[in-house]
Amino acid sequence: MKMLWILLMASLITLTSTLHAAQAARATMFCWSLRFYQGQGSVGDTLDLTTIAGPPNGELASWYSTYSHQSDFVLDFSGFPITGTISLNLPPDPDANGNGFDDSFEVSQAAGGTSQGQYTTVVSSGTVSANWNRAAGSKTGTCQLHLVDSVYGDLGSFQHTFEVLEYTGSLTYTPGSNTVSGSVNLTNETDQLRGPVSFVKDIANPHNLLTLQSASLTNGAQQTLTLYSSTTFHRDLSLVTNYYGGVEFNDGDLNTAAEDYFSWELSIDDLNDTDHDGIPDFSDEPTIAPPRRPLLSLTRSNTNLLLKISGDVGRMHRILENTNSPASNWLTNLSLTLTNDPQTVSLLLPPGKVKFWRVQAE
Repeated sequence: MKMLWILLMASLITLTSTLHAAQAARATMFCWSLRFYQGQGSVGDTLDLTTIAGPPNGELASWYSTYSHQSDFVLDFSGFPITGTISLNLPPDPDANGNGFDDSFEVSQAAGGTSQGQYTTVVSSGTVSANWNRAAGSKTGTCQLHLVDSVYGDLGSFQHTFEVLEYTGSLTYTPGSNTVSGSVNLTNETDQLRGPVSFVKDIANPHNLLTLQSASLTNGAQQTLTLYSSTTFHRDLSLVTNYYGGVEFNDGDLNTAAEDYFSWELSIDDLNDTDHDGIPDFSDEPTIAPPRRPLLSLTRSNTNLLLKISGDVGRMHRILENTNSPASNWLTNLSLTLTNDPQTVSLLLPPGKVKFWRVQAE
């Protein structure tokens, strides 16, 4: 019987093309507005905050002018309705966890203290003193508003429950040279926000500046919330892994009577850094990833050889052959893209006694 000597080898070819693999980053979205529930006075008076006509929506909206927040109000004072506008600061910016965001908007962090404000009505004006308290891990807290009118004197104190509107979860994304595409999956105790998002990298500063494109997110009631486009996201160069930007909804609360709760902040914290260059994969160039080294086995029948290749599905594999030892000039026998792992290829029996085969994964 004629003896056939066979040598099998596997090797890799490093390509200049890149592998677009999905990554996951932590994501948090919070509203710059706080939701205030009706405040109760000591003698049965009530105080409601609102930014819309109709039933009060409880929004103390971000303003960032003379004061940080502002809202209209309806005060039921001994049976007489008084309407006006209230402007109020939050307590000084605490940041106990050092992530660059005010703890007043982070459910995980405790927040409290005192702050001052003012109000106006069609007939008078006055001052507001606020006493805030919220425990770490709770989305709700208490705020006591004390109103003193320049004409009518002390209007009393009103005890409110307020709520921080925050969602946490993940952003799954695919790195790209010019565009980063992905999907957010954010939840809180009672709701969710999910949907695709896309960011375009800045041409001059692609690692540190990106622009969020318009997006539609779905909440737990299967309602669609629309994000306006052209929001700039910055990479925090001191925290390194964090990207942040303000986002604007056309209507942030679809359950109220009119559009409201517009202004939110999206924070992305990406710990992925495949090439260890200090730039998270979210804004880095897509990483070059070599294929898995193929594993080979060969069996013989009376008419042919069966070469089994274990490797990455979807990758090109080239089967090379040679009859010389040491092998130098390899000829391509077959090129194929693996559709299975492993995949078996039929080869003709060689006419000579010695044959070398080699498989390169690209």
